Amino acid sequence: MEEQNLGRILVIDDNEDVLFSAKMLLRKHAREVVMEKNPKKIPFLLSNEDFDLILLDMNFSQDITSGQEGFYWLKEVLKYDPSAVVVMITAYGDVEMAVKALKEGATDFVLKPWQNEKLLATLSAAARLRHSYQEVSRLREANRTLSTQLHSGKDIIQGESKAMRHLFSIIDKVAKTDADILLLGENGTGKEVIARALHERSSRADKVFVTVDMGAITESLFESELFGHKKGAFTDAKEDRVGRIEAANGGTLFLDEIGNLSPAMQAKLLTVLQRREIIKVGTNKPVPVNVRLICATNMPLKEMVQRGEFRQDLLYRINTVELQLPPLRSRQDDLPLFAAHFLQVYAVKYKQPVKRLSDAALARLKSYSWPGNVRELQHALERASIMSDNRELQPDDFFFLAEEEAVEASAVSAQSLDLDELEREAVQRALQKHEGNISKAAKELGLSRGALYRRLEKYEL
Repeated sequence: MEEQNLGRILVIDDNEDVLFSAKMLLRKHAREVVMEKNPKKIPFLLSNEDFDLILLDMNFSQDITSGQEGFYWLKEVLKYDPSAVVVMITAYGDVEMAVKALKEGATDFVLKPWQNEKLLATLSAAARLRHSYQEVSRLREANRTLSTQLHSGKDIIQGESKAMRHLFSIIDKVAKTDADILLLGENGTGKEVIARALHERSSRADKVFVTVDMGAITESLFESELFGHKKGAFTDAKEDRVGRIEAANGGTLFLDEIGNLSPAMQAKLLTVLQRREIIKVGTNKPVPVNVRLICATNMPLKEMVQRGEFRQDLLYRINTVELQLPPLRSRQDDLPLFAAHFLQVYAVKYKQPVKRLSDAALARLKSYSWPGNVRELQHALERASIMSDNRELQPDDFFFLAEEEAVEASAVSAQSLDLDELEREAVQRALQKHEGNISKAAKELGLSRGALYRRLEKYEL
């Protein structure tokens, strides 16, 4: 065994011979070995020092054979450090006592007088366990920090308008609950950012947040993507796969574009939500899942229910609380806040001085209807930041908005007001503008790639 791979070890035993033997053996394999006869000093030691491993006697002088004193101190250790790795030692061990020690939170159990090789092997395994605890804790904290930095929700949910203050008040009420939430709003209003904000304000904030674009999942891959599959379940299933719902277990599951699900997919999802369990493709064994569900769509689900396009029972299941996100045109008092924030972001991104809007430029932005909402505003500010050489942005830096208005006016004045025809023309224009690039066209239209492909098939484009 390599030297000094066990870290800092605390040995607690009222027998000085045991302490001496342990120190002589372990000092070759640990960074430091701390010896203590009196278990009453455990609180002081754990409050002031960190230990990788703790060897704790089960029977002290006040209680020679029952092990009750050892169990008491084991609980005390775990109060100070719930992830502490504790190996119990006793001369009076039996199977029943060993099982009880493990149930109480001990990592392992050794008898004294011990065999040196066996004790070292036990401590080595315990040290690996401690390392894994620390790694999980480190990754969880890193994920929490990264999530806070990247998805704090400040990009789009900030605002001082009446509409946003009302939305904030509802978010504060429902975030700490596990109520299922349905987010409704136009493309670009920030439904995913709201979902992340709800997650970060919930009791599940230190767990995972999993996003699923339902519009991009084909019916043939629906079960595999959401529920997972076993190796060999179908031709391309070369290994076991964890589905998105199981991956979100303990955390929050965000189902975006929920309105795009086919009737068959709606039925399968409803079954999972009712039973709170999944069955992976290729198995018959149910797997329990515990997720907080947040769904989003820009489609009129209640009207779709009346037309028979969306299941009423599924709608009831997903909208315990319904939040309507206001479009940017109805909250333009918030536009200066967004502009200042995004200009700061792009100054950092492109390593340039922070730019600002002139009064005339701000008036120009406020006069525009922003059909693409905050997402369109963000792209407009990014483009102006890149193209302008001036610290203060002027109306001319947003000349492309006039082109967008002309397109809108053209659509309004078109002879046909058929919605399908207007949508078909919008798809055609986006494809022409981006020279057939599906990703860019979908982004321009505020659609997922899957949703755009379905429209291309629908209109035979």
